[in-house]
Amino acid sequence: MNVEEFVELLAPEGQSLLEELRGYDPAEELAAATRLRRTHAAPLVSAALGQARLRQRAAAKFGADAGRMYFTPHGVEQSTRTTVARHRAECFAGLGVRRLADLCCGIGGDAIALARAGIDVLAVDRDPLTCAVVRANADALGLADRIEVRCADVAEVDVSSYDAVFVDPARRGGRGRIFDPEAYSPPLSWAIGTARTARCAALKVAPGIPHEAIPDDAEAEWISDGGDVKEAVLWFGAEQPGFRATLLPGNASLWTARDAMLPDPEPGPVGRYLYEPDGAVIRAHLVAEVAVEVGGRLIDPTIAYVTSDELVPTSYATAYEITDVLPFHVKRLRALLRERGIGTAVIKKRGSAVEPEELRRKLKLAGGGDTVTIFLTRVAGAPSMLLGHPAKA
Repeated sequence: MNVEEFVELLAPEGQSLLEELRGYDPAEELAAATRLRRTHAAPLVSAALGQARLRQRAAAKFGADAGRMYFTPHGVEQSTRTTVARHRAECFAGLGVRRLADLCCGIGGDAIALARAGIDVLAVDRDPLTCAVVRANADALGLADRIEVRCADVAEVDVSSYDAVFVDPARRGGRGRIFDPEAYSPPLSWAIGTARTARCAALKVAPGIPHEAIPDDAEAEWISDGGDVKEAVLWFGAEQPGFRATLLPGNASLWTARDAMLPDPEPGPVGRYLYEPDGAVIRAHLVAEVAVEVGGRLIDPTIAYVTSDELVPTSYATAYEITDVLPFHVKRLRALLRERGIGTAVIKKRGSAVEPEELRRKLKLAGGGDTVTIFLTRVAGAPSMLLGHPAKA
């Protein structure tokens, strides 16, 4: 879809088509296309069907707003989900930001959240179609008075009059994900230099960014939503840089200063309870802080599982009550599960070469019956199986 075709979607005929396709079944797309082309031009029908598909894909990120918004395929893939964008917008608002430059704004997910938080936003992108989509989204959601869209190269935009800057460099190219931060578009070094000129700034980076690539004057925040790590952000302007894990939707936040990070606790035997730290906690290298909170120890020096003899509630890890600690042995495990009438297994792995689906096939469980959680991991360096179930307070 090009800009001209997108503009046609915003005209009355295009809007009528989109309304007609609201809630359509993708399995019936051929029939819908054939029917609609009897009364509408084929390019407009194709554009409307494409937008209907994108809206359905975007619902997982944008909820009810997706039905009123506009998207590009790349925009859906790269956009920030509403829960994460809202969290970041609240952080900016809490810092007293009133005017912000959103560089590499994409289809406007962050700009929308920022505007809803009462912040005036300059949304910048160099792609004309993307800019047209952002404008349409601002109009559709009643935020046009707070979002100014500018089609330009972000490197040529003067941001000196803004309270804050947010940069979301492109981390995908023609061959997929880009892992070298200097291959981002724009490069991370440029984004860092721009961030340092603002009173406060945030740069969105890949969750797998190496800690050694994080500038000494930045606070690094890893954000998970519903247990899945979604992104990492480098914040500039913080009084004391550090590392943070933020868990949504509850907004639990674990932080430590750079010079106050705890050493890994000594490993020890598996106790009655096993704690599986949230992925954001692991990425932020804050597993030791969780171990201190629950009075625990590691099961292995290289594995991010914490164990203790007491159940201590924590927002930063999921607790399991362990019933068995066994050397890895498939036949022995299969016999034990059959003996106990286990029909369903949740299989997790950390530090094991065995794939959960491979083990599931070998176990040949019948389904139904009792459920067990199986951890494939290492204990004191030895391949092991831990059996248990979610702990009850």
